[in-house]
Amino acid sequence: MTRIAVTQARAVLGLALAAIAAPSLAGAMSDAELASIVARRLHGDRTGACAAVAVIDTSVSRAYVCADDKDRARVGPTTAFEIGSVSKTMTAALLAELIELGDASLDDPLSAYLPDGTTVPTFNGQPILLRHVVTHTSGLPALPPGAPMGGFDDPYAKLDPAALLTALGRTTLQRAPGSQFEYSNFASMLLSHAVARRAGSDFETLLQKRLFAPLQMRNAYVNHRPDGVRAAIGHAPNALPVPAWNFHGDLAGVGGVRATLDDMVAYVQGQLGHAPAPLQAAIARSQQPVNPGGQPVMAMNWMLAPLNGRTVHAHEGGTGGFSSFVAFDRERGRGVVVLSDTALHTLGGLGSLGLPLLDSLVPLGKPRQAVAADAALLDALVGDYALDGGMTMHLSRKGQALVIQAQGQPAFEMGHDDAGDFYPLLFDASLTPQRRADGSYGFLWQQAGSAASARRLDAAPVPELSNDALRAYAGEYPLMPSFALTVSEREGKLFGQATGQGAFELTPAAKDVFEAAAFGIEVRFERGDDDRVVALRLLQGGNTLRGERR
Repeated sequence: MTRIAVTQARAVLGLALAAIAAPSLAGAMSDAELASIVARRLHGDRTGACAAVAVIDTSVSRAYVCADDKDRARVGPTTAFEIGSVSKTMTAALLAELIELGDASLDDPLSAYLPDGTTVPTFNGQPILLRHVVTHTSGLPALPPGAPMGGFDDPYAKLDPAALLTALGRTTLQRAPGSQFEYSNFASMLLSHAVARRAGSDFETLLQKRLFAPLQMRNAYVNHRPDGVRAAIGHAPNALPVPAWNFHGDLAGVGGVRATLDDMVAYVQGQLGHAPAPLQAAIARSQQPVNPGGQPVMAMNWMLAPLNGRTVHAHEGGTGGFSSFVAFDRERGRGVVVLSDTALHTLGGLGSLGLPLLDSLVPLGKPRQAVAADAALLDALVGDYALDGGMTMHLSRKGQALVIQAQGQPAFEMGHDDAGDFYPLLFDASLTPQRRADGSYGFLWQQAGSAASARRLDAAPVPELSNDALRAYAGEYPLMPSFALTVSEREGKLFGQATGQGAFELTPAAKDVFEAAAFGIEVRFERGDDDRVVALRLLQGGNTLRGERR
């Protein structure tokens, strides 16, 4: 599954800039109109992706579009896609129904839902509650430590409940539950297992009986594909096919659901108030904020995103060969589903298509096309680098191509696209060059749903600042109406936090310049005549916002 935390943090400016006017895409539209819009985003895209897209409004429009028209047969009404982490919102609906029935509470400890004798970590006596799990604040790591994970091709196939609970017993919490957002597939697998146990059913049967059947999601499934449904073949963003991901049935609530476009249309219609009773009450409960005042604000496994003065529910998902995007605006009665047979998480996901369909003021993204890289950029990137985790990488030039070689591994030639990213031709990853404040280059490396910044081994050392020096930057900096960046010092580090988003660390790069390289963010502080910090400029993705210190 993609880590939505990374996606959100990289889009600090994305939702704020949604106020920039764009051609109107709002309102009910025909299938042909929708197909035209999707084609503007996909046609010619170097990933070769295909997508099934729906806009749910007063009517439903559907489109099936590929980057190359010759691939159109890959997707259609009976094609089932892996929806990845959007499955978590379905687990939330099942939990909400248990709460409606009086069989569960968000304030129950997770331990009460697991087998007797299970060791569940606490922090100074504070237990993990269900509300912590559905807001990704449990304190549990992203993946179960020491569990038998598979490779990139099928990472969850070897996991079963016993292995998961064993991993839980060896886990130590580093902070209090509820204190910090950290996206955790580990916690979500535990919740899937816990909900099934409390309901007295295996998870797939529970999904079919309590969610899929009432919403008439006739072709949705986990491991038992209905007759007449064709499982799509997934692809890496280099257009090569990749294997399907598999999940133990009771852990599938983390990301194991497969569904057609019509299944997901029915799901979003249910989210917009058209589910039968009593499921509608459970869905409505799952949409309510669970951590008011938290960052980011969340419902039960739904991200609550500010968008042009309103709040929309959204979740992205992804597996090794698929991407998904589901969002809806209850106030306007509008929803969007985008399902792709290509893993696009390393390229920013599907928000650049989904958000414009949800709100007309969000600019539509453009296809990424393969182009030659500038020779001067290639020369500037040649050198040795260290990733955040310590691995070293060597970049060299082969004619007009960049070649990357990780320590102890073969060298791989890379392509380049007009968005400025380099990408290996033989596996799924991306390299985004980042010009540092001193004029040198580093890069952001994305692979397998995670991101790490890389710094040249011969780069100037990172400046060291005292706690007092860091506190001099602290304050609130309004960047747009209802959108600000709050800067704070904690334990000798500087953090930024945009309205409605999680905090991210800011690393010193030069005098009054800080970076969050993993998210492509640079912050430049400005000083007044008295040498006090008075404003900042936040730069991301070629855009700049300025805010004066409040």
